[in-house]
Amino acid sequence: MSIWNERYAGAEYFYGTEPNAFLVSQHGLLRPGMSCLAVADGEGRNGVWLAEQGLEVLSLDASSVAQDKAKRLSKTRNVTMRFEQADLLAWRSTERFDVVAAIFIQFVGPDLRPVQFENLKRHLKPGGLLLLQGYTPRQLDYKTGGPSQVENLYTETILRELCADMDILHLCEHDSVIHEGTGHSGMSALIDLVARTRP
Repeated sequence: MSIWNERYAGAEYFYGTEPNAFLVSQHGLLRPGMSCLAVADGEGRNGVWLAEQGLEVLSLDASSVAQDKAKRLSKTRNVTMRFEQADLLAWRSTERFDVVAAIFIQFVGPDLRPVQFENLKRHLKPGGLLLLQGYTPRQLDYKTGGPSQVENLYTETILRELCADMDILHLCEHDSVIHEGTGHSGMSALIDLVARTRP
């Protein structure tokens, strides 16, 4: 994970300290006391915001440098949350969560993506929510963040197939300006997903 430790090594927060706008837009689905797994949570901007909404958050990331910064951010914002350093593909837990927040987790290609999504769904309770935002292939034209490998990017068709065993409540591709530190900044080709596991 040296590449991620290098990315997060600076004093500044690479993706900023404010939460992802799509995640904030789903506030109405969240209730205090819900359990939440924030995967690939990096420096903690999304996990900390979720904890501020009263959720019981486990922030998962493979980078020790990112998690150190996330812990500092949680103290600064006076929230309590749990942290675990682990690779998302290999991580397994007996815990099940009301919410999984998966914001820009596009670090695997089509061979491993089904494994990644099965692991996300495995950790959701029946009726649990997957909140996901990613980039579409048009992002390669904008070059304002995200992976440079087109095979890592999402389309509606890809996400419908991956979540065929869930109820898709919202799925939308759109071009929007985002400001998330120096890592994600400018006009971006985005896709938003809200899906619920079936009872």
